[in-house]
Amino acid sequence: MPQAVGVIQTIGFPAVLAAADEMVKGGRVTLVYFDLAERGEFLVAIRGPVSEVERSMEAGIKAAENSFGGVVVSHYIVPNPPENVLAVLPLDYTDSVERFRV
Repeated sequence: MPQAVGVIQTIGFPAVLAAADEMVKGGRVTLVYFDLAERGEFLVAIRGPVSEVERSMEAGIKAAENSFGGVVVSHYIVPNPPENVLAVLPLDYTDSVERFRV
């Protein structure tokens, strides 16, 4: 089954928390990365089947924008990322997230 990576970057923690919560509830995806981007911006990345990532991203963007003061700075989906992208960027399924993989 083709996999995809989806990333949302927000201003402020409440918006990224709302996005992450809604993304994992909105589809069969696994949260694989979360970090502080810069200047109070946060990002969250998910992986899963392409159709599930698309649905989860829509839900996450809406949730982030509806949170108090929530601003989505950027978002994108990479369908079928090549192996070299996964080898370099911290988007692979790790041991710490493996038990949550769907």
